Amino acid sequence: MFRRVVWSSLLCTLSLAAAAVEPAKTQIMPESQVKPGMHGTAYTVFEGTQPEPIDVEILGVLSSMNGPKSDVILARLRGKKIEYTGVVAGMSGSPVYIDGKLVGAIAYRIGEFSKEPIAGITPIGSMLEIDELDKSAANDVSHRSGSEQHPVSATSGPGLPTQSDAASAGYANLLKPIDTPLVFSGFRDDTMRLFAKDFSAAGIVPVMGAGSVTNDKQPEPIEPGSAVSALLVRGDMSIAGTCTVTYVDESHLLACGHPILQSGNINMPMTKARVLATLPSPQNSFKIVNTTETIGSFVQDRHTGIMGRFDTKPQMIPVTLTVHGVSHPKTFHYEVLNNAKITPAAMMATVFNALQGMNEYGEDTTYRLAGNISVLSYPKLSVQNMFAPLDGNTPTAYNIAVSIGEHFSRIFDNPYDTPRIEGVELNFDLVPDRRSARLETARTDVTEARPGDEIIIETLLRPYRGESLVRQIPVKIPTSTPKGTLRILISDGETLDKMHRVSKDMSRRLDLGSTIALLNKEHSNSQVYVSLLEANPQAMVDDKVMNVMDGMRGTQDMVVVGESAVNEASAPVNYVVSGAQVITLTIK
Repeated sequence: MFRRVVWSSLLCTLSLAAAAVEPAKTQIMPESQVKPGMHGTAYTVFEGTQPEPIDVEILGVLSSMNGPKSDVILARLRGKKIEYTGVVAGMSGSPVYIDGKLVGAIAYRIGEFSKEPIAGITPIGSMLEIDELDKSAANDVSHRSGSEQHPVSATSGPGLPTQSDAASAGYANLLKPIDTPLVFSGFRDDTMRLFAKDFSAAGIVPVMGAGSVTNDKQPEPIEPGSAVSALLVRGDMSIAGTCTVTYVDESHLLACGHPILQSGNINMPMTKARVLATLPSPQNSFKIVNTTETIGSFVQDRHTGIMGRFDTKPQMIPVTLTVHGVSHPKTFHYEVLNNAKITPAAMMATVFNALQGMNEYGEDTTYRLAGNISVLSYPKLSVQNMFAPLDGNTPTAYNIAVSIGEHFSRIFDNPYDTPRIEGVELNFDLVPDRRSARLETARTDVTEARPGDEIIIETLLRPYRGESLVRQIPVKIPTSTPKGTLRILISDGETLDKMHRVSKDMSRRLDLGSTIALLNKEHSNSQVYVSLLEANPQAMVDDKVMNVMDGMRGTQDMVVVGESAVNEASAPVNYVVSGAQVITLTIK
């Protein structure tokens, strides 16, 4: 009997200990139970890592305010700090409790100059729907790595896009997502000005924010009300957005109460964050934040919030950018989010920022680029060209950045394959001279020729403030050339590429392999080219050029690109060549 009593007591003790260790399940208050006049408490971090309480008074429920069947709970926030700072950028996701039950996340604000802190709350029921979306897409996410394409729509903290309809714009300004402070660390002001439109097109408008991205350890545990950050770029340059944790359990968390990019399935580094200070402002108060250690990955970016998992490792694109200047080389290491909307803009901004920040930069600097983009299961995409200053005020580094951004846009802009970009390597040689040359004249030593003959094309190029250059280029006339007039194009590489470049609509019909192959065939702009043209039009099928008269079967997508280039020759110039001329020759 004694043994049974002891054993029963032991089991009871163990049960109580287990109950103490097991986290209490979060109780939920359905939106239907929320009534005007109720009082509750919200939690957010004003400084450090410890969430602080804010008194909340419920004003009512705005039906379908956030879209069809997507309600917003309107509340007044009270307390010494919140009445001083107002609704703060970075507060999105702050959990609201009534009678110990989770109601939702503070996510919206009224206007920009409101005299009192009135906020909109995303109901927790809407946020918990993200859990089900993640479970249904779990198998798919591991393959896509968050690179699927979605139309750009009204997103979170970055702000609402401009509405063309005045009434819609006024309505949107009444209640809009609380800004997520996007901290651009290591970026120049002119970088932000030049590429703001590109980030805006991707659904991001950089807002006032301050802080930095670190790898510091942060021993304090994540809890509802803690600050949490999402990284779009990290390394020698970084872009991070910070909001607040709404819900957390042993495997995942929910935050923000609105999207960051609204990309759906994503794979974005999730880190802890430390708030250094909260800066009050009549227009837009914001938190100054340092991100700290990585704790997992955000895997869902949806209309009512973002979800992060602690057991998922983020997959970014590693970038190595090396600049060889007059002095010692300078290398930048950073990682960029692998996302169809963000990657092109992020690559453009980081490349421009790195090049413009070099001491060797000058208005007459010429850049030689040699690099590659590695895409899993495909040949490397070569990125090689030469860039010299153009007439006007556009920096050369901007033209380089746009060229690289177009490569990434072309990679992502196909309906067949989701690119898994494994790495980017870019090497620049800086030449302290404006090495550009225009094609002035071109001629041949004969006026008549026969099929099979070799002729010489002589070109005269005029470098910028330099002596004329003469290049003689031999080219053989094909034995199949018909009698009559042969047109000969002497040109730069860009002109030649335009003949074969498919339209944007057509490029979307090419698969990823064909897109990479087509990009790898583009011509260098530091050579002068001679192309023999025939009147027969060409057709582009996948990445191959065919003569339309050869006959093609099947239902392949094709685009006619003009005259046929039956033969091609070139000569290196070591200048950025521009210009084109056509001369004629009689074939006997």
